[in-house]
Amino acid sequence: MVSNSKNIICRRGIWDYGSSYGGKQEMSEKYIISIDQSTQGTKALLFDAEGNLLGREDLPHRQIVNDLGWVSHDPEEIYSNTVQVVRRLLQSARIAPEHVAALGISNQRETSLIWEKAIGRPVADAVVWQCSRAAGICERVRKQGAEEQIRRKTGITLSPYFPAAKLAWILENTEGAKEKAARHELCMGTIDTWLLFKMTGGKTYKTDYSNASRTQLFNIFDLKWDEEICDLFGIHPGDLPEVCDSDSLFGETDLEGTFPQPVPIHGVLGDSHGALFGQGCLAKGMIKATYGTGSSIMMNIGETPVLSTHGVVTSLAWGMHGKVNYVLEGNINYTGAVISWLKDEVGLIDSAGETEGISNAAFKDDNLYFIPAFTGLGAPYWDSAATGLLSGITRTTGKKEIVRACVECIAYQIRDVVDAMCADAGMTLQELRVDGGPTRNQYLMQFTSDILDAKVLVPEAEELSGIGAAYAAGIGIGFFDNRIFDRTRRKVYLSKMSEKMREKKTSGWKDAVRKALSRS
Repeated sequence: MVSNSKNIICRRGIWDYGSSYGGKQEMSEKYIISIDQSTQGTKALLFDAEGNLLGREDLPHRQIVNDLGWVSHDPEEIYSNTVQVVRRLLQSARIAPEHVAALGISNQRETSLIWEKAIGRPVADAVVWQCSRAAGICERVRKQGAEEQIRRKTGITLSPYFPAAKLAWILENTEGAKEKAARHELCMGTIDTWLLFKMTGGKTYKTDYSNASRTQLFNIFDLKWDEEICDLFGIHPGDLPEVCDSDSLFGETDLEGTFPQPVPIHGVLGDSHGALFGQGCLAKGMIKATYGTGSSIMMNIGETPVLSTHGVVTSLAWGMHGKVNYVLEGNINYTGAVISWLKDEVGLIDSAGETEGISNAAFKDDNLYFIPAFTGLGAPYWDSAATGLLSGITRTTGKKEIVRACVECIAYQIRDVVDAMCADAGMTLQELRVDGGPTRNQYLMQFTSDILDAKVLVPEAEELSGIGAAYAAGIGIGFFDNRIFDRTRRKVYLSKMSEKMREKKTSGWKDAVRKALSRS
């Protein structure tokens, strides 16, 4: 895709926005809205021509959990909330709807749904990314000997975490769905595709490269839906959405009458990819870590894919201007959740904010390690039977030391994934860009810099996924250029730890991990 401020060229045609989108003088009176649709809720964010975040509105949606632990979302509720947060944002920011130049979308990845093409009605609730109800389908595919074939084509390991098995589960367990699929009457995909379809009144049935690469149905080397893999899951590739560049024109919407004239939707990214883009990790070798309940660590590896041999996965970062970038990614199950465990289950702290002061006050020479394998260990170990442990207890071990060990385990896990990525990519880490709530803990950020022996950069803004979608949309219409990334202000942490101490602490961590592994 090639774009400029006058014409936006997509594979299906040309849209001319004329002089109203043609220059910086006119652009200065316009705004970008990004919709950040996440696991817990939906946010609308407003940005001006300088990239300043001017306002935000949020709405939560229900977490539908049944007796089997299956997690679902109501797609209609998510769409309704999307409309409502945009309307509330315009009202609270006192922005006239006609001044909105474009919309961008970032979305929770892997959450999957199927709906009827003719009427836009879901055949069932969406299956959330956390839900493992499709494990039996993955086991069936594994018994066919296809696991390695899937990894080599999609870059990711066979798992019920991904949409391939989730979509197959919906087809197989929803009355009438297989019959409608056989008649090609169904649409299917991830939340971005659902929102695009609804926002455009059924005119747009598309996704972007970042989301497609996480479905486990997309060949990341050939850049198309893989017929053999789709067949393994009982899905016809022709029934899947068109895959577009992440900054292309995905259609236009008046958002149920919110806008007097249709507004272009010009940027779509999966949330972790949006954060990578929002962090300005545009060049090969740049890495970001998003700290949340768990953590997603991503490295931009450029235009040439690398299949990991060190326990992480390969995906597409995005497609921009007709070219794709690839990433290595590692997901950690428990980072911020460790702090929640300290507060809610163990009762050692009353709030997450206490951990910084407690960690600073802990006995300096204590060699305590906490391995948070509550439900096994994720990347790069992939040991679902690993068990959590506290290693290195001595007579000086007390509450402060335990709290500090729990904080430090976040940094150690980040290092494990970063080391795996650097080994795969043949690179040396220079800096790590981070985002998420736990980055406010200065002890954690300094320790992360120390244990990585690299700069850690913490941005002022926290809404990196939504910022990434806004930047993609703005760049797509000529509202922003790449200088927008230079505006980000960051706090910089530099390593203060000696190499000898770093080696000692890292060696102790690895010893503790070996004790936790089921195969040790």
